[in-house]
Amino acid sequence: MVKEIERYGLPIVHLATITTISESVGANRIVPTVAIPYPVGNPSLDSKDEHELRKELVLRAVKALGTSIDEPTQFEK
Repeated sequence: MVKEIERYGLPIVHLATITTISESVGANRIVPTVAIPYPVGNPSLDSKDEHELRKELVLRAVKALGTSIDEPTQFEK
């Protein structure tokens, strides 16, 4: 499905805990996340720190959307 959407010119970003699965399904822009039960959060953090974590993941995803790539790429910190 990812390849079909990108064929229409819409870039897709996968936020994923297991990045090898994202690569195997054809995702080109991959943002590694925290953990399987909490991919975009961390309940052990206080609310301010968790908000910062989530904000950082979203900003990384937005940056990935605007980046030209030629092969599957992971956007880490």
